[in-house]
Amino acid sequence: MVYSTIRRNGFTMKRRSFLKYTGLNAIGLTLHNYDKLTGTALAASVVKERNSKLKVAACRFETEVEVGAPTYGQTGSLVQNIAGPLKTTVLLIEDGSQRLCLVASDFSIDSQTTAPFLRKEAAKMLVLDDSRILMFSSHNHSVARFAEGELRSFQGYGKKNEETPKMELLPFGKRFVESLRQHLRKLPDALEPATILWAQGQEGRITYNRKGRRADGSTYFMREEDRKLVGEDFNGDIDREVPVVVFQGKNGKPIAALLQFTGHPVTSYRPEKLTIFGDYPSVAADILGQALGKGGQAIPVAFLQGCAGDVNSKEMFAGGVSRAQKFGEMLGQSAIDALANLKPSHLDSMDYTEQKVAIPLAPLPGRDLILAEINEMKDFIRRAQTGDEDTLSCVGLNFPRALSPKYRSALVNTPLGWNKWALDIYEQGRQDTIMRSLDVPVYVLRLGDVAVIGMPFEPFQGIGRQIRAQSPYPLTIPCGYVNGSHAYVTDSANTGDREYMSAFYRYTRFRPPFAKPAGDVVADRAIKILQGYMEKQSG
Repeated sequence: MVYSTIRRNGFTMKRRSFLKYTGLNAIGLTLHNYDKLTGTALAASVVKERNSKLKVAACRFETEVEVGAPTYGQTGSLVQNIAGPLKTTVLLIEDGSQRLCLVASDFSIDSQTTAPFLRKEAAKMLVLDDSRILMFSSHNHSVARFAEGELRSFQGYGKKNEETPKMELLPFGKRFVESLRQHLRKLPDALEPATILWAQGQEGRITYNRKGRRADGSTYFMREEDRKLVGEDFNGDIDREVPVVVFQGKNGKPIAALLQFTGHPVTSYRPEKLTIFGDYPSVAADILGQALGKGGQAIPVAFLQGCAGDVNSKEMFAGGVSRAQKFGEMLGQSAIDALANLKPSHLDSMDYTEQKVAIPLAPLPGRDLILAEINEMKDFIRRAQTGDEDTLSCVGLNFPRALSPKYRSALVNTPLGWNKWALDIYEQGRQDTIMRSLDVPVYVLRLGDVAVIGMPFEPFQGIGRQIRAQSPYPLTIPCGYVNGSHAYVTDSANTGDREYMSAFYRYTRFRPPFAKPAGDVVADRAIKILQGYMEKQSG
């Protein structure tokens, strides 16, 4: 750990001493030998005499989707099958006079239009400012379209308010909003005192690092067929952490929980033959909720997606619902196993900060390169539209055979638009008018000894790892896909590469590439805020 010392009550101590001081080491030992589901009760015996400042209320509800509903697919495909409802978990957390609401869902609630709309709706029901609402998406791809006129943050750079399309809820969206309102109305009256317990589990079987590297140093998006060629059941450099946070009532029974893991949920995803399903995150959340319910009613569990910019669940376009179910069962069991090491939080208060961070942007690529890429993309689109099955790579992008040539053509049409825009910038001599930075908020939440960092984009793993390594708190949970969708943001080490994720600027309207240190600046800001929290607590 970079920050191996912690200030407490005016003096500095090593992390091990801090744990001893707070009693967490001793508590951890008392929780070691017991049945998988009795850890929560044992932990309660340690903290039952404490009066927590925090209060928590939670719910989990389902939203049905109909066959034939519109999807986010590139070729106008509709929902073909339903494997289950999409689920949403809501937590209302109170610390004295301040409240915060977390909404975590199986479907896309992170667009530039959807997230602000839903935050305002939630704020009305809870009589809160909408800045106190955090919308977390699992980034599950097997979902229906929420509304007409949805706009991702990366699709609207430079647009004026009057140019932004009006969002009109589709039937699925209307059902969701009505359910959200109904459940939110009940939460304030359901608030009850809660203590925090936390644990760190491990899971390394269901994800892989999808950024491949060739012998010549170039990079590529490792699709499922590529993964099989690299090695037997390859997973590469992945985050295996499974943080679990349990909110426990005075009676020793869990009220709600947070579960985090890192990996695009794409195992059940078939973009041209879409089946509605919550993929592995929803399955794992249900399994953990049932386990913590101990044979009674399952408790609400919110799944928080990690820094999954360069990590996929395995069997993309190939696994289907049954394999996504299996992966969810694996993750759910890993979360249950983590309960054997639950530790009560020493701190029982909440801190929350939202701050803007400027991620640096680079100049446009050279004019000659842009022009050459335009010609390459035009040729690719022409061949793909004739049904050419060998249209598999273009301007550093690679496509799986699981996608039809028509779909591949649509995926190249967007970067073609970006290159045309960039060429126009050169021809008009307006290089000095392009964006110099991408200004994004970072959301820093502390719940007792647990820190949760929310980012409105798809962070690469390196960003989350910096946050965890330098955090002064025992458990830190970095999350992407919160309150917005600026798509992929690289850490410094991955900036400048040409594969899909690292060069996603081509899919924006219109943003230049990132410049180093890129997303590292977000990690730096989050750490400074967390250090400020620790200093405040130290007095």
